[in-house]
Amino acid sequence: MKILVIGSGGREHCICWKLNENPKIEKIYCAPGNGGTSFLSKGENVNLTGIDELLNFAKSEKIDLTIVGGEELLVAGIVDEFQKNNLKIFGANKKSALLEGSKVYAKNFMKKYGVKTAAYEVFTEASDAKEYIKSCSYPVVIKASGLAAGKGVLICETLESALEAIDEIMIEKVFDDAGEEIVIEEFLVGIEASILSFTDSNVILPFISSKDHKKIGDNETGLNTGGMGTIAPNPYVTPEVHYEFIKDIMTPTLEGMKNENMNFAGIIFFGLMITQKGVYLLEYNMRLGDPETQVVLPLLQSDFLQLIEDAMNKNLSQSNIKWSNDSACCVVLASGGYPENYEKGYQISGLENIENSFFVGGAQMKDNTLVTSGGRVLNIVALGENLEIAHKKVYEDVAKVSFTGVYHRKDIGKIK
Repeated sequence: MKILVIGSGGREHCICWKLNENPKIEKIYCAPGNGGTSFLSKGENVNLTGIDELLNFAKSEKIDLTIVGGEELLVAGIVDEFQKNNLKIFGANKKSALLEGSKVYAKNFMKKYGVKTAAYEVFTEASDAKEYIKSCSYPVVIKASGLAAGKGVLICETLESALEAIDEIMIEKVFDDAGEEIVIEEFLVGIEASILSFTDSNVILPFISSKDHKKIGDNETGLNTGGMGTIAPNPYVTPEVHYEFIKDIMTPTLEGMKNENMNFAGIIFFGLMITQKGVYLLEYNMRLGDPETQVVLPLLQSDFLQLIEDAMNKNLSQSNIKWSNDSACCVVLASGGYPENYEKGYQISGLENIENSFFVGGAQMKDNTLVTSGGRVLNIVALGENLEIAHKKVYEDVAKVSFTGVYHRKDIGKIK
């Protein structure tokens, strides 16, 4: 088989790494890929980004299966275009991708189908939003409705900060057109959890749980990022929490998908909040998470390609998914200054000394040297028979890797 994986981050490196193990696969093209995907034994980077370019490449190279990594192309309708050309592609179609592409659409879907979520209001005018927040209790959550690279959610502690947030999103357009509509919702106190899942639109098959760490600073302080590290399984997802997730979130989501005729084979990522009042859905993502993928896939013992094919063939109800009993811990090494301004082009050293796995995020090969090219540069991942061991192993490896300005959180995998 020849596979095309679309994307350039740590998630895509991890997907390609998992597929690289499969004897049925002859070649893995990654578009555009990064400095990690190019070194896989079956891997080759191809410098393509647009839907038309990717479509033409898949036709000319007779690609057997395309896997979409990120959300932008899903929302833009790449799945629909490939299917029109009778090409196999794994991912949400344009209609279904709205569950991630529009937070307004997603919240209204949750409300319509009884998915347990925080109370909310929707605004298209800044003046109306400002009037509404005068009567809110604080903290309050303000979200840009559109895609904002995981950074469009602001938690406001005071009326003044909420007014500033509305100006930033709706007037100053810090998230561009993503802020034309906003959602203002109640602030939930609790522990976040991520559950990735496969769906064939007849069933949803949940993966092992994970926990992301979104803030730049230790103890969840500072600015939001795309994710600074993850652990799996999430120790806060008890059997009781999992049961509530199935009953109050996953089951009504599937019912809604069927009623809305969302027919696709792909991913649903449930972002959860575990509170004293129960388990709530914060958001849907319609693709594998980054860096959640980097801790979940190393624990997967089932055939990843077979699961994708089962979804494509509407056969997921027959799938038996197996997981390692180990725990996994992933630490992101970022460029100094991220998630704001940072410099690129610094040589990365020490990767040859690490004993566990690593996945390249923002780094490229230049003159046979791996150099930084993004904010989240590397993911170091270790497995252990428990989380404490995985935490210890991953930080031993983190200490061996260096580049100018390297920054990482020191508390990933520390459970209070």
